Amino acid sequence: MTEKIAIFGSAFNPPTCGHASVIEQLTHFDRVLLVPSYKHAWGKSMASFEQRCQWVDAFIHDLNMPQATCCRLEAELGKNGDAVTTYMLLTALQAHYCHADLTFVVGPDNLLKFGQFAHSEQILARWSVLGMPESVNVRSTYIRDRLAKGLSVDDLTTPSVAKQLSDTAFSLSD
Repeated sequence: MTEKIAIFGSAFNPPTCGHASVIEQLTHFDRVLLVPSYKHAWGKSMASFEQRCQWVDAFIHDLNMPQATCCRLEAELGKNGDAVTTYMLLTALQAHYCHADLTFVVGPDNLLKFGQFAHSEQILARWSVLGMPESVNVRSTYIRDRLAKGLSVDDLTTPSVAKQLSDTAFSLSD
């Protein structure tokens, strides 16, 4: 039987209950790879890659979803400083999981912009793309805004991520 892998890429700057509401709908996949962007393709400024990977690890722990893992492949693909495209990521993942069926999962914001993705037509021809609505409308921007005001974010993300956000000083650049 062919392994079915969902790939959910995001800035995760930081991960939110909105992200969780998408990921929790992916339990029918054998493996769910959460892929923090190494360098945003459209130039968005973010907290450090390693910090966001730590948040994703804590997030996965809180979700108690054993098939989910943080995939750090974008750091390797982007080590020369270039943005990593979805096409580059999926090609590299397919080489690693050569017999798996890969499904690229996009939230509603990226589904509307999918035609702007590099090689979007080739992606659609080679892999499945699954648009997943969020059942909870929480954006990372909401968390960053609250943190800037010194407010709690406990209701916007998972407990471990909220604790990390409140315990550490770092830049949540926008």
